[in-house]
Amino acid sequence: MIREATPADVPEILAMIRELAEYEKAPQEARATPEQVHAALFGERPGAYAHIAEADDGEVVGFALWFLNFSTWTGVQGLYLEDLFVRPDRGGGYGKALLSELARICGERGYERLEWSVLDWNAPSISFYEALGARPQDEWTVYRLTGEALKSLGS
Repeated sequence: MIREATPADVPEILAMIRELAEYEKAPQEARATPEQVHAALFGERPGAYAHIAEADDGEVVGFALWFLNFSTWTGVQGLYLEDLFVRPDRGGGYGKALLSELARICGERGYERLEWSVLDWNAPSISFYEALGARPQDEWTVYRLTGEALKSLGS
């Protein structure tokens, strides 16, 4: 079952964020607090949204966390998938079900893009995405400012 996240899901979402960071070999970078995740998803002005994958017994087995973006070229919003995670000991099509729900939301709301990033070494995920019809945007390179560089530019 795929459902919208609720405030009660914050501890499980945080646990899965940390599990994902471990998988992506960057556990030290997963620093979000329960308060931050709660505010982002359920605060006065939510900046992100989440869906939960549950097994038949009610166990939380995965999540998708996303936010809206905007294309100046198409003139419409899109959906950016920040994190998609299904616990490794769980099969059963939960990842596809989560992506299908996000694609359904795109269609329902008139969003023309569903985008995300994947680490270039993550061959299982790349194969999974390509099997769904997703294609890499190889002509683009992601840039990021953080830490001192961000502070310096902003001052």
